[in-house]
This record gives sequence, structure tokens and C-alpha cells, in this order.
Amino acid sequence: MNKIDTGIGISRRYLHDEVADRMRELIRSGEMEPKARINEGELTERFGISRTPLREAIKILATEGLLELLPNRGARVASISETELEEMMEVIAGLEATAGDLACRTISEAEIDAIEVDHNAMVAAWKSGDEAGYFSYNRRIHEGIMAASRNGVLANIYESLSGRIQRSRYSARQTPDQWARAVSEHERMIALLRARDGAALAVLMREHIRGKKSVIAANYGVAEVG
Repeated sequence: MNKIDTGIGISRRYLHDEVADRMRELIRSGEMEPKARINEGELTERFGISRTPLREAIKILATEGLLELLPNRGARVASISETELEEMMEVIAGLEATAGDLACRTISEAEIDAIEVDHNAMVAAWKSGDEAGYFSYNRRIHEGIMAASRNGVLANIYESLSGRIQRSRYSARQTPDQWARAVSEHERMIALLRARDGAALAVLMREHIRGKKSVIAANYGVAEVG
């Protein structure tokens, strides 16, 4: 597992929750990779904590499916099977479709403007070959639409589920055709948000996510799904 550098210490209030937040982000960013063993000694040293809050955090992340508990052997970052990936992608596609439909009812022009700014930055990153920038803005766009849905329950389910494949979804390599298709679909998303066409945006969001299946599956080393 890569070395973890948090940069700052962790406060003592709700310590295990804060530790869980830090570990959750490390998993989602890819610093803690699928199947990597959790090194408790390294984490306690880096976070400046004892093993008790760390182990409580590990239990939290295990209930979320981000970690797997190993009998008498600690824990590791969860892996994903072909079947699990197929099922997760379908649910995420449904959640994003619902978010798009709801967002068209509630989103403000200012929010659409912000999403378009991110889109333009994403396209610029794509044209310059800046993959990290491209995926960062891509993620912001999807999260912006989810936030505009104004549905906390939907957002919480989405965050919990998508976190397991977030790194692969927003960093997996794509072919030139896949890149071009994704950019084109994002352009249509903005147009449909402007038109407040929730039904059409829901269809587009679902197909957009389904189109990522083969890319994400390849990143996890499983056969193409779907």
C-alpha cells in the first residue's frame, strides 16, 4: 500500500468518524487500492492516533462495503466481482438518471452555469491531454447534477455506492472514440438541463453510465460486463 500523508493532524472530536472519512477518501482516490491490506501501524502513525479509533473506522468502512474484514488477519480494501460490478453499475445508472430528472425540476441557471464552466474546463483538459484534470472536472459535473436534484436520500445512497468504483470510473483509460463520446454526451447534458427536459436527461444519464461498464471492468481486471 502506498504511503499515506494526510498533511494535517486529526482533531479528537468524533475521532473514528474523521478517521473513516480520511480512509474513505484514500480508497476513492486510489491511494489504497483494491485488495490492499490495511497496515494499522502505518495508519496510526500517519494519522497520529491510537489503534482503537482506527479499528472503529475500519468497522464503519466494512459495513459500507469499502473494506473486507479478514478473520484474524485484519482487513483489506474490498475487491469487486464481475457480478457485483454489473449490479452496481445498473444501480448507479438508475440513481444518476433519477438525479437528472429531479435536477431539471429544481436546478437554477447559476448552477447550470457552474456545471458548464466545469464542462468547458473538462474539454480544455481533454484537448491538452490532461487526464487528471479531465476526470476531476468530469466528477464535479456528475456531482453537480446530483446536488441539484435536492434529494438527500438519493445523494447519500449514490455517494456510498459510487465510492467503491469512483477511482476506476474517473481515472480509467479510454479510447479516443470513448473520450469523444463522453464529451459529446456531457454537452447534451447541459443542453437538456437548460431545456429542463428531465425525461430526456434521465435516458441520457442512464446510457452514459452504462457506456462506462467495459472501461471500468477492464480496470478491475474482470471480463466486460453487460
